[in-house]
Amino acid sequence: MSLIFAAAFIISTAVHLYASLRKDRRMRNISKPFILLSLLGFYALTASSVSAAIILALFFSWLGDVLLIPAGIKWFTAGGIAFMIGHACFVAGYLPDVDISVIPLPLIPVLALFFAAAVAFIFSKLKPHLPKEIFYPMFFYLLINGTMNCFAILRCASFPSAPTLTTAVGAALFFVSDTSLFFVRFKKDSRLKTHFLVMLTYSIGEFLIVLGLL
Repeated sequence: MSLIFAAAFIISTAVHLYASLRKDRRMRNISKPFILLSLLGFYALTASSVSAAIILALFFSWLGDVLLIPAGIKWFTAGGIAFMIGHACFVAGYLPDVDISVIPLPLIPVLALFFAAAVAFIFSKLKPHLPKEIFYPMFFYLLINGTMNCFAILRCASFPSAPTLTTAVGAALFFVSDTSLFFVRFKKDSRLKTHFLVMLTYSIGEFLIVLGLL
């Protein structure tokens, strides 16, 4: 049964990426909800020990996908809130594998400063293009994504292995995806003209997070 969900994830992702290249909004909207739904099913049926936090993280990622489908700032904000809750749930899922006693202490402030600087730089480029009312909420959201990345890296530093590294790479791709989305959505002269890169990094990122957790 898990293979059926894996196949559904691959097919829905491929269809959505094709639709993104073609700028086919209708096909994108139809295929999008199936990506995370099938990944959630794959995780639930494959994991030897299912984490409630990861189930919630995938659910809120799916909800964020659905809420971002309609146009408008209110829907965009609602989708961002859902994803922010999802990031918090991912952190909760990583925490059992984070062992502060074996992590080099300088790594923690270095990670915090790196992601804070990255977010500040990204928004320095976005500021002229963003509606004022959502500038700081979006800034805060990307900081939460950065926090999720920090914990994924700390989990990898606690137990260096292929699985923990895989999840950390997936989290990084999630960060790239969100950044790309902001430029596609709001910077009209951006080199990113379609949602292809957004959804490619997002789909692969979510899959690698789950793969590493399995």
